[in-house]
Amino acid sequence: MGGLGLGWSWGGAGGAGCCCWGAQGGVCGAGQRGGPVGPGHRVRGCCGVGGCRGSQSRGWGVLWVTVTGPQGCPPHPQARSRAGEELRRALRALESHLRDRTFLVGDDVTLADVTVTCALLPPFQHVSRPPRLPGPPPRLSLLLPHLSIPPTSPCPPASPPVRVPPSPYTPPALSSPPMPTPCVPPPPPQVLDAAARAPFPSVTRWFLTCVSQPHFRAVLGDVGLCGEESPAATPPAKSAAQLKKEAKRKEKLEKFQQKQEKSREQQAKAPKKERRDPGVLTYDLPTPPGEKKDVSVPLPESYSPQYVEAAWYSWWERQGFFKPEYGVSAGPNPRGVFMMCVPPPNVTGSLHLGHALTSAIQDSLARWHRMRGATTLWNPGCDHAGIATQVVVERRLWRQRGLTRHQLGREEFLREVWRWKDEKGDRIYQQLRRLGASMDWDRACFTMDPKMCRAVREAFVRLHESGLIYRSTRLVHWSCALNSAISDIEVDKKELAGRTLLRVPGYETPIEFGVLVAFAYPLEGDEVVVATTRLETMLGDVAVAVHPEDPRYQHLRGRRVRHPFTGRSLPVLHDAFVDPSFGTGAVKITPAHDATDFEVGQRHGLPRPSVIGEDGRLINVPPPFLGLPRFTGRAAVLEALKQRGLFRGVTENPMVVPICSRSKDVVEPLLKPQWYVRCQGLARGAAAAVRRGDLRLRPPAHARTWFQWMDNIRDWCISRQLWWGHRIPAYFVTVDDPSVPPGEDGDDRYWVSGRSEEEAREKAARNFGVAPERVTLRQDEDVLDTWFSSGLFPFSIFGWPEPSQDLEVFYPGTLLETGHDILFFWVARMVMLGLALTGRLPFREVYLHAIVRDAHGRKMSKSLGNVIDPLDVITGISLQGLHEQLENSNLDPAELERAREGQKRDFPNGIPECGTDALRFALCAYTAQGRDINLDVGRVLGYRHFCNKVWNGVRFVLRALGPDYRPPPDLQCRGRPGLGERWVLSRLSRAVGVCGGALGGFDFPAATSAVHGFWLYELCDVYLECVKPVLARAVPAAAARDALFTCVDAGLRLLAPFMPFLGEELWQRLPPRQPPRAPPSLCVCPYPEASEYCWQDEEAETTMEFVLSVVRALRSLRAHHGLTRSRPPWGGAAGGRG
Repeated sequence: MGGLGLGWSWGGAGGAGCCCWGAQGGVCGAGQRGGPVGPGHRVRGCCGVGGCRGSQSRGWGVLWVTVTGPQGCPPHPQARSRAGEELRRALRALESHLRDRTFLVGDDVTLADVTVTCALLPPFQHVSRPPRLPGPPPRLSLLLPHLSIPPTSPCPPASPPVRVPPSPYTPPALSSPPMPTPCVPPPPPQVLDAAARAPFPSVTRWFLTCVSQPHFRAVLGDVGLCGEESPAATPPAKSAAQLKKEAKRKEKLEKFQQKQEKSREQQAKAPKKERRDPGVLTYDLPTPPGEKKDVSVPLPESYSPQYVEAAWYSWWERQGFFKPEYGVSAGPNPRGVFMMCVPPPNVTGSLHLGHALTSAIQDSLARWHRMRGATTLWNPGCDHAGIATQVVVERRLWRQRGLTRHQLGREEFLREVWRWKDEKGDRIYQQLRRLGASMDWDRACFTMDPKMCRAVREAFVRLHESGLIYRSTRLVHWSCALNSAISDIEVDKKELAGRTLLRVPGYETPIEFGVLVAFAYPLEGDEVVVATTRLETMLGDVAVAVHPEDPRYQHLRGRRVRHPFTGRSLPVLHDAFVDPSFGTGAVKITPAHDATDFEVGQRHGLPRPSVIGEDGRLINVPPPFLGLPRFTGRAAVLEALKQRGLFRGVTENPMVVPICSRSKDVVEPLLKPQWYVRCQGLARGAAAAVRRGDLRLRPPAHARTWFQWMDNIRDWCISRQLWWGHRIPAYFVTVDDPSVPPGEDGDDRYWVSGRSEEEAREKAARNFGVAPERVTLRQDEDVLDTWFSSGLFPFSIFGWPEPSQDLEVFYPGTLLETGHDILFFWVARMVMLGLALTGRLPFREVYLHAIVRDAHGRKMSKSLGNVIDPLDVITGISLQGLHEQLENSNLDPAELERAREGQKRDFPNGIPECGTDALRFALCAYTAQGRDINLDVGRVLGYRHFCNKVWNGVRFVLRALGPDYRPPPDLQCRGRPGLGERWVLSRLSRAVGVCGGALGGFDFPAATSAVHGFWLYELCDVYLECVKPVLARAVPAAAARDALFTCVDAGLRLLAPFMPFLGEELWQRLPPRQPPRAPPSLCVCPYPEASEYCWQDEEAETTMEFVLSVVRALRSLRAHHGLTRSRPPWGGAAGGRG
């Protein structure tokens, strides 16, 4: 029902953030459109509650305060006169709007009614009330509970006349603090007594109607008008015509309310009819794996993902549709070659939404290129995932046999890993098949396969011989729990705003982070106070540094301080890297445990003693700290400083704590001898390739990130202290000759590489000038970083370094598609290694998709309970099933409870069955969101309903065509097409053009929108309705039937890259256009080309748009007036006139 008189505008037509009456008409605030005061009127004052701003923004309440003074205290006469005129001008505008309005019993109030009525309370009725007792005035926020309206300011004891400045008055902010209790106001002047209200009868009538509503009376009681004796005033008399009209409307309203009440009673009495659940339809016909599905049976009445997705994939795979050789004759293919390799998922992994998004995008591209006739190879593969796999197998070994890998030994442990791989490693491939990924599985590669291992050894040896790989002792990210260095991508950065307690593996109580501990280093007659967030590392301090221009420390040049526990004499360095404003302006230098301190130590030639070992315990320190776990040692050092009187306080400090994503341990910077790749020269080549346009990044915005990384790259640590992986083919050399001094582990001169131990021995003998029998070799125990072998993937899968036909045809690849989060960790390294080892780019184009988050934009995390398994979206799962998945995870009890609550909040009824096609389509449509995708399962379910719409549309077309229909051999319609046929074929032609161009430009949202819009809003909603009368004739028009067939056939081909299962199921039911040469599957059908479907008809589209606009207008009128078949426009029952 409408409001009593005023509409409401909130930041829309009524101006940004301004509450004015109406939705169109006058101007409010700073020239913004506001209330419906009619054309040509300008509202000088709006309600004053919505936060209006601008040169003409004056609130009703402001005008009243200006007229009467604050709380009724008299203002200056000139100011009162001016404000009174402003008030009357605004009332005239309101009067013109309300003059023709009639208010009925049962009409509701709007926010605008409430706001303006409250603003008019003082000038309309305040002076006729008896003086109020001391105390705050009634709070209007009781009527507007969502607003915070402060009390007005008190009356000063001797208020001087109020001077009104020439500029407009700006009301105080709503968030101003409460003021003291106001004084008892004297009677204000009667500015709106009966005579003053006479020109505004409609406003007065509207005001009294509003204040008579229960909402107002509950707060304000009876409200009278200024100058009247009785607080309950009688509205002005209405004309006879108004009374008659109001009586009729009131009678209709009462009848309507009685009817509504009767309907509610009947609904309450009648038992609710349960919606019939058709159940889960499944395909139960006996079809051996690899055989074609039986499509001779009729289509079920409704779409069922389980029915549709059954049996097709194994048939596609058996027929070889996914092989690049299928359907291609000898010689070069004029349609070209499309090659893409999958980002190899971890062998330990199970399918997650990142895999699902990657698979949906890549498969859409692969299917599109295959249907266009290109020689298409989408090469699958799997990564050995060094750290992840070793952790999984170690846990299983301990759980099943109570053994560690060291107890088992390296060789036996590796056999255990291979057994686990053979048992579990194929799971990810089966899940990708479930997603419909059209990969050539005969070419699948595992990064530990023999040919891949050979490529890794060759790459390492070549790069080491050319000087691009070297050994050095540097700081690395060290996980004490894993006892290994980890890569940057395996480090999560946890931001802390201040003091925070974090749980660390191996410690029973939480550890304090986010604090800065200050302590003093004594020196003769003085002290230097430093501060640190890692107090335990002070045991490895070798210097103190200050800024060379800091006046507080100029007297310390050349002086030294003494370490309180080790007794070392530490120099005071003056180095510009120090920030004088941070802490005390003096910093401790620990080169072995901080990256910045390591560089300072190199500049000043400082020693680098390590005080934290690989297991996280303190080493090379005096008692009582020796052997303590690092964070236990932190507390011990703090206590010792307090005992020596050197402790100077603790302050909160925002900081970032590095956390190992695998073990959840706090990452420790440790100084270790490792193998590195020299990246500066390689990075220059990779950056130049993008600048020249030889390598294109899509979206182009990622080029900026590329250049930042390439231009500021650091050398890449490729060593990992693991057993599972590619063991580094490098050997430490010991020479049995007195003329050759023994080497150190970190000295690169004593290391040689080789494809075999014999080759390495010969190299060592040549390097040191001794006989091979005098050389003893020890192979490095470490393995290579997983990203190293993955960086070789685009050419190692084809047998490099050995020549092969696949290497010649498919390298370089056409495209790499992956997430933008691994642009540097994988994409850049593939480019650098490809250029270094093959002299060619591994691919010509890179498309980087977004990262999947939950519907609220949060990163998916098991502890939040928002991780979604794509298979759960495909098949559906109950809330209890989601809880059971959590209980089988490794979450601690606190995280488990939080995760359960998150699941209850996001999936109160579980996740409904959506099917593979709907999930794929939704993920492709979501790529428009930029760097992140906020996945809402409800939207996926919407696309499942779209599948059902397509299903029912094709069922209708198949019935309409009949079993004897044979389509024409070409795309032309037989007979004379009518307006409907011309229009729908024109719309199909446009959809074909949009889809082809969008897929070529990686604009997946445009492609999905085009095919979705054609099927839903043009074919099903319009043309199928238009053609029903034509099909009902004894002899349906041939053009209509041909148009139906062409639209469905082409529409299913457009759908095929995104919805392969639904498309195949329905396309197989269509009669073939050219039976002898018809393709056996939709997978290998020609994709519709704009050059063939060139039927755009502007005249037909314009005419049809006019017809549809008339239909939309009629439907809008019918809905507005509530017209149905049982309630026709002429009233009475259907079939008669009232």
